[in-house]
Amino acid sequence: MKGTIMADHSIHGKTVLIAGGAKNLGGLIARDLAAHGAKAIAIHYNSASTKAEADRTLSDLKAAGVQAVAFQADLTTAAAATAKLFSDTVNAIGRPDIAINTVGKVLKKPISETSEDEFDEMFAVNTKAAYFFIKEAGIHLNDNGKLLTLVTSLLGAYTPFYSTYAGSKAAVEHFTRAASKEYGARGISVNAIGPGPMDTPFFYGQESKEAVAYHKTAAALSAFSKTGLTNIEDIAPHVRFLVSEGWWMTGQTILVNGGYTTK
Repeated sequence: MKGTIMADHSIHGKTVLIAGGAKNLGGLIARDLAAHGAKAIAIHYNSASTKAEADRTLSDLKAAGVQAVAFQADLTTAAAATAKLFSDTVNAIGRPDIAINTVGKVLKKPISETSEDEFDEMFAVNTKAAYFFIKEAGIHLNDNGKLLTLVTSLLGAYTPFYSTYAGSKAAVEHFTRAASKEYGARGISVNAIGPGPMDTPFFYGQESKEAVAYHKTAAALSAFSKTGLTNIEDIAPHVRFLVSEGWWMTGQTILVNGGYTTK
């Protein structure tokens, strides 16, 4: 029988790397995978301003009996993705079975007002970092591993003002498809998950009160959400599924948003 058929696709005993794993959704994913039996988890955070939250997440993981480490790195260079993340993870806790990239930056601005520096920064964070994360995951993941990248439900929307955000995330959809074909021979599944507007500081910093009010009613299931928005607790179970028993789904971009948008 083929090795992929006999592979263990549970979370139990697995080694995990989460980029952006210090806080918000990334931190919840780390805690959730720890609760479901992960053996070792490496979390990444971008800058010193997030270190306190990374330390709290690290403490929670260790309290759950998980071998846990944290690394700081700016992932907008390929060298950082290699030297500061995957290589250090392998040296500290071993080759990962699961790699999840939650890193992202949002900008809400008309095209006519967007500067070249803003454009470059958006594509460095959302596109370049994602590409080299996927590359290094393909090199360092164990066979039968799982690779997941966070994108956005705006990939299924027709909207103004988010050209650089949605555009920079759109490329990741194509990276995901290509990587699923290239890594599939090793039993590695590769997917992207696109939440709707989430109840995190990542969302509120860009929106007016009027826009927030609209987004809180825009999903088909908004009335049944505690905030009207997508909550990080709504996304974590889907992440867990895609990096475990959902392995047969690969090369896909899944929009998880309560009916906010669809493709």
